[in-house]
Amino acid sequence: MEDVGKDIKGTAVSGIILAGGRSRRLGRDKAVEPFDGQPLIRRVIDRVAPLTHEIVVVVADAARGQALPLDAEHRVAVDIYPNGGSLGGIFSGLSAAANDWGLVVACDMPFLNLPLLQYMQGLRCDSDAVVPQPGAFPEPTHALYSRACLPHIEARLQASDLKISGFFEDVRVRYLDEGEVRRFDPDLLSFFNVNSPEDLARAHALAGVA
Repeated sequence: MEDVGKDIKGTAVSGIILAGGRSRRLGRDKAVEPFDGQPLIRRVIDRVAPLTHEIVVVVADAARGQALPLDAEHRVAVDIYPNGGSLGGIFSGLSAAANDWGLVVACDMPFLNLPLLQYMQGLRCDSDAVVPQPGAFPEPTHALYSRACLPHIEARLQASDLKISGFFEDVRVRYLDEGEVRRFDPDLLSFFNVNSPEDLARAHALAGVA
């Protein structure tokens, strides 16, 4: 997919994979959990890579980055705010990215929808962020952010206000409502996360794997 990570202004996109979580509820590292013949994080990377110009994987520390099944061209960004949760991960990934825009997803989302992601990339004009909101709440770890968000994110981190959507009031956000999302993803599986053994079992069932 040549140049699919560019909008009409030619702005390239970095793929940012959040992999700093400790997988407490699953009880083991979900990033390397086998899923449909490959580690879960590789499934996520493989889906994001055709739409982006680089892959940045955000981790808690360097040892974690070395333990993940990444390729030489994949970049590793260590959390700048170690206790910053997903908000800190977004800040660290976007800070490390080579491009002005980052497509942020979590490492435990096995059903990313490429047409939806590509559609989202086309909505960046006149916005600082593009965020699906298929229900009452936004999906901030399946979103696009520009570097214009960085100072607003950092202000929240320094104030220990870790709710991701908290900084949305300070930037221009293009939301996608449920109807808009369902045009591409009728079952809203794009936002499915593997957080627990029950989630993993459901994901396997949905994927049709043992």
